[in-house]
Amino acid sequence: MTYTIAEPCIDVKDKACVEECPVDCIYEGGRMLYIHPEECIDCGACEPVCPVEAIFYEDDVPDEWQQFTPINAEFFEDSVTGLGSPGGAAAVGALDQDHPTVAAWDA
Repeated sequence: MTYTIAEPCIDVKDKACVEECPVDCIYEGGRMLYIHPEECIDCGACEPVCPVEAIFYEDDVPDEWQQFTPINAEFFEDSVTGLGSPGGAAAVGALDQDHPTVAAWDA
């Protein structure tokens, strides 16, 4: 299991969660932040600091945002960013890319 960042983060990217994450698994895309499912240790430190309540434990993602669990995982695949598992967001920096669903999201 892992945590998921959902729709309320689109075009907000507050980054309080990034500062709280002890394993640096929250990556910045062009319009939102993404949690790497293989790097997340399920500590939950990110969830309470999110000012827009966009972060959910995978089993607790509201029905209307269920699609964001695979969106967070797919963001790291070759077909989207090709990041794979780089082992930390700080070394990667901000990206100008997003998952295609997020890039096309009508805010």
